Amino acid sequence: MRSIPFLLFVLAAPAAAVGPPAQLGLCSACHADDGRAGPAGTPRLAGQDRDYLVAALTAYREGDRTHAAMAAIAGTLSESDIDALADWYATREPHAP
Repeated sequence: MRSIPFLLFVLAAPAAAVGPPAQLGLCSACHADDGRAGPAGTPRLAGQDRDYLVAALTAYREGDRTHAAMAAIAGTLSESDIDALADWYATREPHAP
């Protein structure tokens, strides 16, 4: 009898907050942790579409999109790394226009 109320509590519990992805440091130098800063000409990643970010990182990793630094960095990323980074940057508050 105790397992049913406990199960309902577990199913109703809110999801835990997700922290920064493990590979965020690879991106931070140019895109910043929040995706809103960086050297001139560096794309802002905050608030970008998640699917777009996954596609772009995958294209860099596979050599379908060229940029020396991005290809080198993306080449070290697993599918789960790419998903985590895309989730992170897609949920950051975009820079005000």
